[in-house]
Amino acid sequence: MRIVIAGGHGKIALRLERQAAARGDATVALIRDPAQSDDVRDAGAEPVVADLEATAPGELAEHLTGADAVVFAAGAGPGSTAERKGTVDRDAALLLADAAAAAGVRRYVLVSAMNIDSPPAVEDDDSVWAHYVRAKKAAEDALRARADDGVLDLTILRPGRLTDDPGTGLVRLGTVDGQPPVGYGEVTREDVAAVVLALLDAPATTGAVLDLVGGTVPPAQAVAALSGANAPR
Repeated sequence: MRIVIAGGHGKIALRLERQAAARGDATVALIRDPAQSDDVRDAGAEPVVADLEATAPGELAEHLTGADAVVFAAGAGPGSTAERKGTVDRDAALLLADAAAAAGVRRYVLVSAMNIDSPPAVEDDDSVWAHYVRAKKAAEDALRARADDGVLDLTILRPGRLTDDPGTGLVRLGTVDGQPPVGYGEVTREDVAAVVLALLDAPATTGAVLDLVGGTVPPAQAVAALSGANAPR
């Protein structure tokens, strides 16, 4: 499998690249800073410099040619401005979708966040965090509209609070409206990467919006259970 990862130097992305390389997949890491190239190569990925805040869809599509799937793991990051929550967490996710469509790549996994279904209005909360939540929800909504139009085979993954602890190899994964609910909690970035990789292997999860926290089930098994149920949106 050939996977293109937006936000290719991020903490989840680097782990995903290592895991993909370990099983023989090829990954392309879209990065903004050329100085990050060595880190990406060390993780087993091919670095491609592409500023997602200043790149046209057609230009980005050239880097997606021949890919089997794309993963959006980018984010403006801690300490960034409210404006960049919009230009990265929302707009760059849509840019990747437009480029994927132009390159003929249908499979798209979006790494989002839990508890974003009811973001506060600007007049109620103008904090950077609120802008982040609104940007994530707007990205999800716009990508789901494209999926409804038949442009993307989309899966949305919503991890809980991320940690840099060693991966446990055990997760709890379920649809956002599943019963019982997954519930909010922590999950390691290593385990998030493992779930993303398993989702890429599971086309039956297309259309699903999934919550993810640490748990008791190996990632591949958790995804297989949803695949068997043809995970609903």
